[in-house]
Amino acid sequence: MHDVPPEVPLDFAREWVEFPDPADPHHVVRADLTWLSSAWTCVFGRGCAGVVEGRPDDGCCSHGAFFADEDDLARVTAAVADLPDEDWQLAPVGRSAWTEEDDADEHEGGVRSLRTRLVDGACVFLNRPGFPGGTGCALHRMALREGLHPLLTKPDVCWQLPVRREQEQVERADGTTVLVSSIGEFDRRGWGPGGHDLHWWCTGSPAAHVSAEPLVVTYAGELTALLGTAAYAELRRLTEERLDRGLVAPHPASPAPVPVTLHRRRP
Repeated sequence: MHDVPPEVPLDFAREWVEFPDPADPHHVVRADLTWLSSAWTCVFGRGCAGVVEGRPDDGCCSHGAFFADEDDLARVTAAVADLPDEDWQLAPVGRSAWTEEDDADEHEGGVRSLRTRLVDGACVFLNRPGFPGGTGCALHRMALREGLHPLLTKPDVCWQLPVRREQEQVERADGTTVLVSSIGEFDRRGWGPGGHDLHWWCTGSPAAHVSAEPLVVTYAGELTALLGTAAYAELRRLTEERLDRGLVAPHPASPAPVPVTLHRRRP
């Protein structure tokens, strides 16, 4: 068995920026520049060790995906209706029932207790190695074949990872209230206490920090969906400006930043 790629410690210096949404005076964005300027990229099938020991081909799909709300479930349900057998290895198993109830204590019932069904230890939408239609998420593959962004077909948690968005209504000293959206790294602790038991997690591993462009660029679609067009544009501008000036607290899993005068957007 191959050695698990190393990970950096969870605690290190980070740079954050806070700014008002240009399109909404009642919305404030807080963003982790250390994470958004990092070289992280998904390495599924090319170095991913998987979250469960002995199952590297699962990536982070071993435990299925929980649904955030009714809209999330409805969007995926519509995508499943369009999912052809050529893209979905387990279609014969999953057509009749591709969700299941979870009995974990932290889930309160309703939509949030539903997850994609597990089959032989992994998500029903995970195509296993050797499938003619291709390995990996069937919903992801269908989206790419149709020229769509995968966020239009996959559960929210699947396309958002490993970006973490937290939202809070904050009352200011003058009595006004704003919605604060915090964008950061979904590291091991994002999973709760069980996150420390994952076989491997990619955000802190140099093996996954191999992109030639920063995350704020490669995750443009996802960040736009999470924040809105205007807020994303401002976030990207501020992140690139910070890279131009020289990041004080770069992500320790990423390569040392190259001279910004040569590669302005390179992490």
